[in-house]
Amino acid sequence: MKRRKESNNDVTESEIRDDDEEENEDECDEETEKIMVVIDEKDKPKDGDSNCSSTASEEDISAPAPAWTPRIIFSLDKDIYHYAGQDIVIYESIDSFGAVMWPAALALCSFLDNNRVEVNLQGKGVLELGAGTGLVTIVATLLGAAVTATDLPDVLSNLRANVMRNTRGRCRHLPQVAVLSWGYDLEQTYPSSLYRYDYVLAADVVYHHNFLAELLATMKHFCQPGTRLIWANRVRMESDLTFTENFKKAFHTSLLAEDGEIKIFMATCKEGDIEEEGLDH
Repeated sequence: MKRRKESNNDVTESEIRDDDEEENEDECDEETEKIMVVIDEKDKPKDGDSNCSSTASEEDISAPAPAWTPRIIFSLDKDIYHYAGQDIVIYESIDSFGAVMWPAALALCSFLDNNRVEVNLQGKGVLELGAGTGLVTIVATLLGAAVTATDLPDVLSNLRANVMRNTRGRCRHLPQVAVLSWGYDLEQTYPSSLYRYDYVLAADVVYHHNFLAELLATMKHFCQPGTRLIWANRVRMESDLTFTENFKKAFHTSLLAEDGEIKIFMATCKEGDIEEEGLDH
């Protein structure tokens, strides 16, 4: 990010050259920040143990923020969040809606971090739907879960880089990253007899898209008896409310937290529906 310099009519030639050199150095620094996302992890120093934290900035953040908003330490083509006692470096991508940070993901991360007894992820199998930048997966992993982060193919490269950068050497269970397209025929690619999870997590997966019915079918497929589904979302439009009503009809639900337009729901399956589906197959 280039720093803006104040103009002065009495600037000397030498000062102009110095300013140009500084700007060139800044441009190089900016390019380095962008390239860091694809640097091989083997070139980075290894953490000493699973409890060590990433590099922290000395900058103080003074602007007030909502209760669910994490402390963002530094921003230059990346954001650094602080959860589970760790600094988490997240790179976004403007190429896809799924590769940018959305507010419900921050709300869900804060909820998981602040409610470790109510939602104990230690040693639990977790699936994240629509993982996006990977922040929720990273936080769940740092809290002790064995997580599989899923999304569409065009999101996976940035997702994998964020997840690996922030979990390697820090956690007991290295997270997995996989392609998952929401739909009705998931029994073929993700048979329920093999893919069982203690928790299914989803944040801001309901917005203006044409696959809300497929999303609900996907949630129902993975929310087996014994599974708890935690869905966080910001209400933006009428279709969000319609999905919420269908969600409540499909599962046993409870409201875990609410902050303005953001709601976090817990859901479990209606076991009678699962038995009927089993007979259909």
